[in-house]
Amino acid sequence: MLAHGEKIIGEGWHQEFGKAHAEVNCIASVKETDKNFISESILYVSLEPCNHFGKTPPCSDLILQHGIKKVVIGSGDPNPIVAGKGIKKLREAGVDVVENILQKECDDLNKRFFTFHRKKRPYIILKIAQSADGFMAANEAKQVWLTNDLSKRLSHRWRAEEQAILVGTNTALIDNPSLTTRLWDGKNPTRILIDKTNRIPLGQNIFSADANTIVVNESQENTGENIFWTKADFNKNLLEQILKLLSEKNIQSLIVEGGPFTIQQFIDANLWDEARVITAPIFLGSGKASPVFSGTLFDSFSLLHDKVELWQNV
Repeated sequence: MLAHGEKIIGEGWHQEFGKAHAEVNCIASVKETDKNFISESILYVSLEPCNHFGKTPPCSDLILQHGIKKVVIGSGDPNPIVAGKGIKKLREAGVDVVENILQKECDDLNKRFFTFHRKKRPYIILKIAQSADGFMAANEAKQVWLTNDLSKRLSHRWRAEEQAILVGTNTALIDNPSLTTRLWDGKNPTRILIDKTNRIPLGQNIFSADANTIVVNESQENTGENIFWTKADFNKNLLEQILKLLSEKNIQSLIVEGGPFTIQQFIDANLWDEARVITAPIFLGSGKASPVFSGTLFDSFSLLHDKVELWQNV
């Protein structure tokens, strides 16, 4: 945000990896009649301006080019390429830099980016839909719908907010999911399928042309039009291999929407950041029990008769 006195003359945000950063969009948004005020304004940013050439030019250079004399920063950048260098450059050029303003809120805003650089893996969200008596599925191999239409739409909104979504073989076989955002306006996430022996037929929805699909298997390394088979050693730590693959592809967030077995593997390995649990007012009596985890509840609300709980791994 760019503020001249009590007037906001520019706003912007980083809309997509590889495209213009927030500072660029903010300055570009300033109306022609206000451009003379840019150098007299204060720039407020949630994340330290970058100081390197990557997909875009350095934002610190842009700030200096426009003669902005004061910058207020929420959080420092954990990326080793930046890590204080942007702040240092601005200060050496005479810019008044104020750091760590609303840092907790800014850290939360950039939690995917921070997790990616600090933990070398995507930000991981576990999505659990369960019955009131704690079951995710029936014992027999059949699809059971638990949540209502509003909860389903919320799940699709969540998909639109993240870069990738993962399921295991059984979920792909039984539920035949598309894993798209068809109930919400947004970009489809990259689909990650764990399929050790390539059991899933190519006609299943998970291979549709709506999105790319990465198939983690033990034997095949191949590329189709929108399907990418990648080999993994299933006798070693599979989750670490998958997360390493996603990190190499610069995927910074992942929803795990598989069955209880797949989700429990992430929990047991302590590889999760949030758990989003939707509980429907349905009693199955028996079936495949929901995963067991411990965390801190930070939000809860109702969607019709479904209860939604948001948990954080702390």
